[in-house]
Amino acid sequence: MKIAVMSDSTSYMPDEWIERYNIHIVPLSVVFGDESCREGIDITTERFYQEVKEAKDLPKTSQPSIGMITEKLEELAREYDAVISVHLSSGISGTYQAVASAGEMVEGIDVYPYDSELSCMAQGFYVAEAAKLAEAGETPEPIIQRLDVMKKSMRAYFMVDDLSHLQRGGRLNGAQALVGSLLQVKPVLHFVDKQIVPFEKIRTRKKALNRIMGMLEEDAEKGGKLKVAFIHANDEAAAVRLKDTFDAAHPNMDTMVSYFGPVIGTHLGEGAVGVCWYQE
Repeated sequence: MKIAVMSDSTSYMPDEWIERYNIHIVPLSVVFGDESCREGIDITTERFYQEVKEAKDLPKTSQPSIGMITEKLEELAREYDAVISVHLSSGISGTYQAVASAGEMVEGIDVYPYDSELSCMAQGFYVAEAAKLAEAGETPEPIIQRLDVMKKSMRAYFMVDDLSHLQRGGRLNGAQALVGSLLQVKPVLHFVDKQIVPFEKIRTRKKALNRIMGMLEEDAEKGGKLKVAFIHANDEAAAVRLKDTFDAAHPNMDTMVSYFGPVIGTHLGEGAVGVCWYQE
């Protein structure tokens, strides 16, 4: 059985992972006025953050069309028997459901859509694991089971410098009554039931990052090996500092620096920082 692995562009995996495991990507888009740009194809992350600074209005985001997804699945059907397709949380985007719908329309390939229930490198960890297992000859059901095991220990927390991006984009849920007061703090956010909600209200950026790192430390001290990603929105130095601090205390852990690309960056804003990890 030949299995393809697919994801959307918000997994923000390193290019070498995508090439090494032949991972197929369907892009989401950012829209500046009348111009729609597919992230990773028509616009780079660096250019995106520059354009946001110069734009009069915040860009909007859009998911891939069912037509685009169907075309991709039909292409994969010529070579593969099945595809495992890992996507950003269905609570903040319709991409997962669009893949599920397209999968029902395409013949000749079994489609296994998987809801990561979050996004960015945490989503990328699922994609990479699925690709490794597919390469090793596993069938879809055991691969999905492994992703479900990963989900039990997967944790992701992030903070934003300006909560108004999430508020305007409608991506902050379960906290609308708190928005007025939250705008004056640096809340630590996370995903609950597939949606972004405040985890804790904290007054300063430094304290918010310390809180996130404290939770990472707690899990690191429990033993076992963690896979960790330090994620930034156009502030790589901040992510590198967090990684270096953690590496110094835990040199045996598997760590990396990642980023918030255009689509997620639209909603979080420049300066956002996050950390995600799971038990390997």
